[in-house]
Amino acid sequence: MKFLVIGCGSIGERHIRNLLSLSASEVSVFDIDARRLAAIADKYKIKTYNDLSQAFSQAPDALVICVPPSLHMQLAFKGIEHNAHIFVEKPISHTIDGVDKLNKAAKKKNLVVYVGYNMRFHPGLRQVKQLLDEGKIGKVLSADVEAGQYLPDWHPGEDYRRGYTARRELGGGIILDGSHELDYIRWLIGGEVKEVSCFAGKISRLEVDTEDTAEILLKFDNNVITRVHLDFVQRGYSRSCKLIGEEGTITWSYPDKKVRLFTAANNKWQEIDTPFEPNAMYIEEMKQFIQCVKGEEKPVVDGDVGQRVLEIALAAKKSAATGRVIKL
Repeated sequence: MKFLVIGCGSIGERHIRNLLSLSASEVSVFDIDARRLAAIADKYKIKTYNDLSQAFSQAPDALVICVPPSLHMQLAFKGIEHNAHIFVEKPISHTIDGVDKLNKAAKKKNLVVYVGYNMRFHPGLRQVKQLLDEGKIGKVLSADVEAGQYLPDWHPGEDYRRGYTARRELGGGIILDGSHELDYIRWLIGGEVKEVSCFAGKISRLEVDTEDTAEILLKFDNNVITRVHLDFVQRGYSRSCKLIGEEGTITWSYPDKKVRLFTAANNKWQEIDTPFEPNAMYIEEMKQFIQCVKGEEKPVVDGDVGQRVLEIALAAKKSAATGRVIKL
């Protein structure tokens, strides 16, 4: 198969490296940054293009889109036009415009749209999901989710002000960039979000024009109430969740690599180690995409799921802007 990676920043290079390690038949790269392209060509000995039409003339079987969210739709549509399967980094877009049309166009041509919510492949969260599915804590009543890290620490050596996360016009802001948490809690709870309330804004001294902190409340159709805290201001990496059920509690911590389970029956905590290497999530994600392109599996996060998560994120932004609860 021929894979065309569009954008060779940090996540683009990660996918290039992983595709090559998975022995994908051919990997090429498009980027508008000549210096990045030269570095990638020298490091990985693969074809590079700074002309998109020339890149598409090679008839790629699949695109891997790793550019700011504001560019996702136009590139995805171009891929569908050229009969290519689509892997697009999260979120699927920065606006809902065109997303439904893209999904319908892909289905009409029997093409895959796959959204890169790699946290679905984290062994800790998969352990949490297993415990929930086994009914270890009974009916889930509420959940608490947190993710935060100081934005200048995300990519040391780079100017955070130039990254898309810091820039509204590129689809930045912590709500869209932090939508991993919106995706995985929806997956864990197993219901649909029906109401969204949010306080968010730029409250730090960081030089950004987007919200840097958000407190989001979600109400699911099964009445589970969830708080999601997102920020790119706190010093020290934080990522965790807690699920409270009628018969117990489950907690997960990314930094600690542990899941903890408390059950009323045992009246004590049990610790479950969930060791992992961060790149393994991306490897498993790309393996699954390849299987989907081959027609052997269905996407863990397809375009419809990506659209639903985007609707929740945009509802949070709308709630913060209007001071109202948004119904979905």
